[in-house]
Amino acid sequence: MDITRAKIRDLRKALDSKEISAAELCGEYFKKIEAGDGKVQSYITVTRDKAMEMAANAQKRIDAGESAPLTGIPLAIKDNICTDGIKTTCASRMLENFIPPYNATVIEKLNAEGYVLLGKTSMDEFAMGGSTQTSAFAKTKNPYDLERVPGGSSGGSAAAVSASFAPAALGSDTGGSIRQPASFCGVTGIKPTYG
Repeated sequence: MDITRAKIRDLRKALDSKEISAAELCGEYFKKIEAGDGKVQSYITVTRDKAMEMAANAQKRIDAGESAPLTGIPLAIKDNICTDGIKTTCASRMLENFIPPYNATVIEKLNAEGYVLLGKTSMDEFAMGGSTQTSAFAKTKNPYDLERVPGGSSGGSAAAVSASFAPAALGSDTGGSIRQPASFCGVTGIKPTYG
């Protein structure tokens, strides 16, 4: 079985039953990213070292029987969501060296769960587009057909999940920026309510 195609609930069971460690699970996703993301270009930044550090901390919680639903689960994060100490570019040359000194609230909540950050995903520059072709760094492709777009502006997140480069990813959505790329890439996208 290809564990990178498993659902989050199945990953949770595999981690809690010690079928696989958090570091081993991350390693499986990094193998996929290394093998295929050169063509898809769903990630702007891959955070292997940070992920392995986070996986080690998550494993301590798992081993102590203190795992939360997302403890040790690797996730991809859209590159307009601030992550303390990790480059956040909004797919723009204007911010290509910006390293936020704080986390977005959603990242604080994920940190409390013990998630693992695989990397920051591509997007339309400043989330202004519907194709993920306006990134200053790379044009993301649809994993189903590399001649087609993944939609946008959260196209990197949708493409990463579709290609099994992450089991799930965060995006942002004002006018369809999660929902449209999810439909283009054959995955589920949800625009949650505030609160």
